[in-house]
Amino acid sequence: MTTDKPTMETDQRIAAESDKKLRKALTFQDLFFMSMGGIIGSGWLYAVDKGAYLAGPGAILSWIIGGIIVLFIALNYAEISGAIPRSGAIVRYPHLSHGGYTGFILGWAYLLSAVTVPTIEAEAVIGYAAVYIPSLLTPTGVLSAVGTLLAIILMVAFFFLNYVGVKFLGRFNTVITWWKFVLPVLTFLFLLGVFHVSNFTLTDPKTGMSGFAPLGWAPVFLAIPTGGIVFAYLGFRQALEFGGEAKNPQRDVPRATIYSVLAAMGIYTVLQIAFIGAIRWAAGGYTVGDWASLSAGPLHTAPLYNALGETGIAAFAAFAVLLLVDAWISPSGTGWIYTGTATRTFYGLSADGYLPKGLLRISEKTKIPVFSLIAAVVVGIIFLAPFPSWYLLVGFISGTTVFTYILGPLAVHIFRRTASNIKRPFRLPAAWLIAPLGFVGATLIVYWSGYVGLFYIWTAIFLGLPIFYLLYAPRRMGISFGLSTALGIVQFILIAVISYLGWVWTNMNYLVNAVGSALPDSVMIRGFTEYFVLLVLVLYVPALLTQIVAKKESKQVMKASYWLLTVAVFTYAVSFFSVFGPLQKPILAFPWDNVIIIIGMMLLYGWGVISGYRTEDIQELQELEGIGTAEESPSEVGTQ
Repeated sequence: MTTDKPTMETDQRIAAESDKKLRKALTFQDLFFMSMGGIIGSGWLYAVDKGAYLAGPGAILSWIIGGIIVLFIALNYAEISGAIPRSGAIVRYPHLSHGGYTGFILGWAYLLSAVTVPTIEAEAVIGYAAVYIPSLLTPTGVLSAVGTLLAIILMVAFFFLNYVGVKFLGRFNTVITWWKFVLPVLTFLFLLGVFHVSNFTLTDPKTGMSGFAPLGWAPVFLAIPTGGIVFAYLGFRQALEFGGEAKNPQRDVPRATIYSVLAAMGIYTVLQIAFIGAIRWAAGGYTVGDWASLSAGPLHTAPLYNALGETGIAAFAAFAVLLLVDAWISPSGTGWIYTGTATRTFYGLSADGYLPKGLLRISEKTKIPVFSLIAAVVVGIIFLAPFPSWYLLVGFISGTTVFTYILGPLAVHIFRRTASNIKRPFRLPAAWLIAPLGFVGATLIVYWSGYVGLFYIWTAIFLGLPIFYLLYAPRRMGISFGLSTALGIVQFILIAVISYLGWVWTNMNYLVNAVGSALPDSVMIRGFTEYFVLLVLVLYVPALLTQIVAKKESKQVMKASYWLLTVAVFTYAVSFFSVFGPLQKPILAFPWDNVIIIIGMMLLYGWGVISGYRTEDIQELQELEGIGTAEESPSEVGTQ
């Protein structure tokens, strides 16, 4: 073994010792309600409106498709989490399956999404509060100075709820989540009282189309990542993230994960149906059938509250007041849960060796990673500046989070190959089918974020790559600190410059087109081509150089990452030329662009599975904690 082995052992030993200090207090009910508490937050209060103005009645199908895709993803994680339960699980599995570079990219992306959810939930609370305190928002609908201060105070409150310990958090959250169950169900029932079937067959005055998809079929898919729909489902991961603090994680984490997604699909689908049927166009000042107009006005500001208030029925208006109360409770409940999730994400990245080991420190009194908690709250507050609105942040969170989920379907097969003797209380049936469907579904959601959405997602992720060279590569890969630092700094500067040029050459043109001053497609294609070629070079060349100079046993770390970089650039290129891009006459018409993505992702799925290997970290983890010492049952051996 090389001289790097002691450092690797130290990483895993420190993480294992920290894991043992976490309080194992959460029951199945706690885990299920943690996931449901994460799911039922601001999404149910806002996404029904955004789905409606993006896709019309077709938003109902958006909820179903999004839910099925998330369920496929969750089923894969159910097997992995039962076999290797960990706090900060989702950022630790890529490190174990593909090594350091893939692990860092997905871990950094997941951190960006997890740390911003408390931010968006605080914004949701302030947004609904602005119904009776208008000064909390500016005329453009973003947080005012007073609104920002109140959001910060709310996020500090999230900190203290997490600081008192996971046992209290689990019990307190269970009580609140019962409330969060009851309110959506009652809202659905009240809205049915003013249901208008005719809303599902109206002719849109702008498109001239009627029926289930009056805005076309592409928006039905666009609404999944950008309309807050997939965002509303993402809370299922809470059971995974708190797995290291469960009493019986192998049994309870998989069940809580699957059941929470199924329950959410039912609740959200019927709410969308009821909301569309309850719209009273004239009462809200809207033109009948003009779905896009719902992006402004009373139904945009507080959708369900105003939908009930506009009925003119006193009992309905009285119940709507409860929604204003719930507008503080539901998002706040999700906010404090995700503050815990962001905390465990920092913890998991530190356990992998990407961030300082101080983030692993556990409070002796409350048994929570206290410095990770502080980091989660501080970074979340910082995100209030560039994204001062729920609608501005939701697409970024959705696309970034789902991108990190593509690892789960790969890891099912990789861990079956590289750690076959791990005991699996839940073994995914028909993994040969469900795993690739989960992978392709996740990448489709990322693709449906649209070109502008992908620009923000990839830029934020790529700008974090230099951290790998500054904190991880010198210590783990045998690269000199000077060379690794130089690579990181140069790459950061180049990515920043290229991203700025990409914005000027493509996105600025897109914005100009949006207001009616059309630029030739040829100009935009030329600008994108130059930007894209430079971006590909600045991503792959440093990775190849690192592979060349790294010591022999670390070269595999870089080789195992190229499939992941290719997923990013492939979706980016297809998006630009499709109906989700800025071209006036897209080269890739719908649905052929989706066909190309599906075929490409099936190939990349195979590449990703092949790229996984028995990392030294998974081997050491098994040795340190005895994972995998139990023999698998005959029915489990040799099945895929």
